[in-house]
Amino acid sequence: MTRHLKSCPAYQASLGQGSKPKGRAATFYHLFIEGAGLPEFWLHIDVAAKARLDDLDQFLRDTWLECCGHLSSFQIEGRYYEKDTGAVDGMWSEIFGQPGPARSMNARLSSVLRPGIKFSHDYDFGSTTRLILKVISEHEGVSRERVQILARNQLPDLPCSACGKPAAWIDTFGDYELYCAKCAQDGAVEDQEGFLPVVNSPRMGVCGYVG
Repeated sequence: MTRHLKSCPAYQASLGQGSKPKGRAATFYHLFIEGAGLPEFWLHIDVAAKARLDDLDQFLRDTWLECCGHLSSFQIEGRYYEKDTGAVDGMWSEIFGQPGPARSMNARLSSVLRPGIKFSHDYDFGSTTRLILKVISEHEGVSRERVQILARNQLPDLPCSACGKPAAWIDTFGDYELYCAKCAQDGAVEDQEGFLPVVNSPRMGVCGYVG
């Protein structure tokens, strides 16, 4: 996908290559994002260099992570940028927070990122979902949304552990086995309280995440 985007006519047009785009020029970063240990979940995005880490954090929450307003942080070149949402686990920041002194996510991306840099994002310091991010390039483009999805993975082929059909639920109270809607409804598992939906996110089956 990284190679494709370099030659995609629609994407290149938005960068000012070929036909002239409409809108005010601005600087953007092309980021590649994947789940740590879960490379089947990935995103390519453009994000405005003038955006703040808080904007990127909110995008990741909205797209892949948010369930209970947990703490989150970026680690960039040994520095931590933390967000305390004021939710219930905020009181545990000193216990579950990052080992180094935390800075505010108010920092602009242009002040902390550059092409080639790799960094990480953690959501929920108890049942953590970690993402790995890489800056593919810096480029000029037309002004639009601060964060724009360029491409993303399709939901992986996840079969029901009972019948092999596409899974719809994951049993988080058991061995994290997957079940289709019919097997789940027919009682393949006695206790369905711990069922969470199968969703296209590296946080699938974690905490109370439902997509």
